[in-house]
Amino acid sequence: MKLDRLLQAQGFGSRRQCRQLVELGEVRVRGDVVDDPDAAIDTAGLTYEVAGEAWIYREKTYLALFKPAGFECSHEPKHHRSVYSLLPHPLVVRNVQSVGRLDVDTTGLLLFSDDGAFIHTLSSPKKHVPKIYRAELAEPAADTLVPRLLAGVDLIDEPRPVAALDACLRGPTTLEMRLDLGKYHVVKRMIAAAGNHVQTLHRSGFGGLSLGEGPLAGLAEGQFIYLDADALRQLRAV
Repeated sequence: MKLDRLLQAQGFGSRRQCRQLVELGEVRVRGDVVDDPDAAIDTAGLTYEVAGEAWIYREKTYLALFKPAGFECSHEPKHHRSVYSLLPHPLVVRNVQSVGRLDVDTTGLLLFSDDGAFIHTLSSPKKHVPKIYRAELAEPAADTLVPRLLAGVDLIDEPRPVAALDACLRGPTTLEMRLDLGKYHVVKRMIAAAGNHVQTLHRSGFGGLSLGEGPLAGLAEGQFIYLDADALRQLRAV
């Protein structure tokens, strides 16, 4: 692939901007400065630098982010910072998108990619990819809360009762719930329908990945990592 087109595909600007980067000597390929925008580059296992910052060539990008509270999952946020501001600018330019959304006040695991098929597979209701949530409740849970969530609760605009795959109490006001739905505000709506309310909400798991475990061990709030082939296999291993 020609170097200018490679850089453009990786999110470093228009083709003209990428040619200028190369001609100014700002690009190193496998450690060496390359100042010819038309140089043919082998992308297999490619590492390169742009303006002193190291990158790995990725045909498609897969990310996991530990979302903090106070960020909107939108490129055009209305009241808070965009979650995309937590990602390097080239990733935003190459149009990575979140796999579903988390509310502005919800924290936890959020995935991103520029692979449309990947996003569709993980977000489609027909695929039933499970997610794990931990909710801090407004008041101590009644004995009926978990049984109601497991049996299914009625929600407006849903044709049939919506049930959790699993639900258990981790404390008087701490509920953990596993769902295979991605409906709007579904956790908050289910808990309200079951007789309580959510104070704070955290998503700890998505598919076979969990914050604090395996590939995501050590991932801090506000940080992201690239998902490699092993992490993607673990994600799908549910």
